[in-house]
Amino acid sequence: MKNFSARKLLFTLGLAVCSLTSAFAENASQETTSVWKVSNGEDVVYVGGTIHILPISEFPLPSAFTEIYEKADTLVFEVKMPEPTDIEGQKKMMAGLAYAEGKSLKDDVSEETYQALNDYLSKFGATADQLARFKPGMVASMLVAMEAQRSQMAGQGVDAYFMQLAKRDEKTSEYLESLDFQINMLASMGAGEEDRLISETLETLPELKDMLTSTIKAWREGDTQEIDELVVGTFKRESPASYDDVFTKRNQNWLPQIEAMFGDEDQEFVLVGAGHLVGEDSVFALLKAKGYTVEQL
Repeated sequence: MKNFSARKLLFTLGLAVCSLTSAFAENASQETTSVWKVSNGEDVVYVGGTIHILPISEFPLPSAFTEIYEKADTLVFEVKMPEPTDIEGQKKMMAGLAYAEGKSLKDDVSEETYQALNDYLSKFGATADQLARFKPGMVASMLVAMEAQRSQMAGQGVDAYFMQLAKRDEKTSEYLESLDFQINMLASMGAGEEDRLISETLETLPELKDMLTSTIKAWREGDTQEIDELVVGTFKRESPASYDDVFTKRNQNWLPQIEAMFGDEDQEFVLVGAGHLVGEDSVFALLKAKGYTVEQL
């Protein structure tokens, strides 16, 4: 189960990154991609599956995304993250993701894992002690971000891109979850398996580029079967309890919010992690079961 923690972390948070060529974008209008039309009679809501970190080489996005954006009055995202200039919001996030005073990561992982973490961070001129105040989910997230940066794979994601466009164009933005919810989800990640989460994330980092190259290729092509296997299938097999919290329950919570978008005059474009849109417990499976028509563009 070597890939457990990296996959769990990456796809829970939607952190999919890679350095593909722009060939897919050139022909995007002729292929399916990760955008769908959900219909209730003549009433329509558009839904796009997203990648939360995407290198600049992956822009422009498939044309379906920009075409639907132009039609949309309202953009709906998973959560509103605090701006870098929002000092209070940043403090709230950091406090929620840190250990209580008197405890640290060193208390929850073995000496061997802590040393391995220190060895990895030394490549960046950092130490394990500098991150030890943060809970395992946050540390693992930092490791992935650092490896992405080191591999020249980091960049603005689809969500952040459209958030900026919506702000520029004065389109309405709405959110499916609160910041508190997402902080708590990340803070609880790895609870009871802290050593495993950190050690296996470290083991898997060298495979990050190849693993995510496959994922972003599937995303660009709208290959739902491949996304289901890469994003959802592994998570479900390796950690069924966490799968229920991260995917099943959240999808169910989003369902009434999406249904409420029908019947008004606004044209909504919902943007959520692609893993929530594939598989038997997906948002689309729930919508289809209630009689909605779902069409991939």
